Amino acid sequence: MWLSSPLSRLAGAVFLPLLCACTAPGSLGPATPGDPQPARDVAPPEPAVAPETAGTTAARAYYARVETNYLAQDLLRADGGGRDTPFTSRDLAENFIHIAFYDEFSEAGGKLVPGAVENRLHRWNEPVRLNVEFGASVPTAQRAADRAAIAGYATRLATLTGLPVTLSARRPNHTVLILNSDERAAAASRIAALAPGTDAAALRSVTEMAPETYCTVFSFTTGRKTVYTRALTVIRGELPERLRLSCIHEELAQSLGLVNDYPRARPSIFNDNEEFALLTRQDELMLKMLYDPRLKPGMTLAEARPIIEVMAAELLDGAS
Repeated sequence: MWLSSPLSRLAGAVFLPLLCACTAPGSLGPATPGDPQPARDVAPPEPAVAPETAGTTAARAYYARVETNYLAQDLLRADGGGRDTPFTSRDLAENFIHIAFYDEFSEAGGKLVPGAVENRLHRWNEPVRLNVEFGASVPTAQRAADRAAIAGYATRLATLTGLPVTLSARRPNHTVLILNSDERAAAASRIAALAPGTDAAALRSVTEMAPETYCTVFSFTTGRKTVYTRALTVIRGELPERLRLSCIHEELAQSLGLVNDYPRARPSIFNDNEEFALLTRQDELMLKMLYDPRLKPGMTLAEARPIIEVMAAELLDGAS
């Protein structure tokens, strides 16, 4: 089974797709503020960088303008929320329900289409081992920055969830592909090798990615099971720093089981309004809730709701 979640913000053997488009702040430096650096495997030497095509050059300029436009509107915030974005335990519970128990996309007519559909709780039961692969024309400096940002964020996700999440090239079960336009358009064979059984609709969502989609993630289960065993993230290499880091934050968090976007969730990266680029305080609490042992993969919303309400009240000191 597949669960897909694309990050679209301009304007898932069977697999479960999670498609989503992400955005990100400031600099992709060694790590996001507050993201500690983990011990990790040493990456193999990067091959020589190939010249970028005219299409990649044009895309890089286009997405730079997109990011500039967002920033001019005080979007893509990196502060995690504050006094202007209060939320109660009721808000937290309802936002978690809509984000963890509804799928953002489904397949119809050979295409992935948006539309929230209630589903059972999905998450990982085994350590997540992330490997990052870059397109041949992605610059060396960008590769180093992205790899470091992903490593630091993996440690943050592991701390929040209690689930081991590490950067590792040894038997990875989640591959992050950072590809420029021509490389992504030719990536079907690589995706098929990483995730056998990926259907045509999912492949097209990557190779024919719409301009307004910045990135996407697919989390995979075996058959009708509700435990993830693999994931695949694809990020546009031409994105500027903040948009690229935003993709890293949202896609990797969504791959853990927060699969939907919900417009009322604030402060949160799990909506499509581009207000926040980086994981917020409420998002951190939802990740804690997702991996709380009181919840189990396969739970229905009816089974989980009373537990969710208790957890939300506990996390916010009984606020309602």
